[in-house]
Amino acid sequence: MRNPPYICALDAAMDVVGGKWKALILWALDERIHRFGELRRSLPGISEKVLTQQLRELEADGIVRRTVFNETPPRVQYELTDEGVALYAALSALGEWGTRRMRELDIVPTHGQQ
Repeated sequence: MRNPPYICALDAAMDVVGGKWKALILWALDERIHRFGELRRSLPGISEKVLTQQLRELEADGIVRRTVFNETPPRVQYELTDEGVALYAALSALGEWGTRRMRELDIVPTHGQQ
């Protein structure tokens, strides 16, 4: 937890997933396990620095698991923890609302169906 005390439960949830990139990182990792470079390519516009920072925060919050393989060259992969899967499921209603909103505004997603 980074910013307690919280005003309400939604405040606590937004502390974990707030910002532009975290929900999109969850979306990408819900599809499958990613290596860092794959994850960065799947999120056009994110910088390496921001992705690293966001992944570290999600890992610290128990949402993302980072696995380092003892290989040469080193291989690192990221996946959702059980808590991350539960959080992504909770966000699905928000995604459904966003889909309806985009249809109303006649907007097409730029990267697959989010």
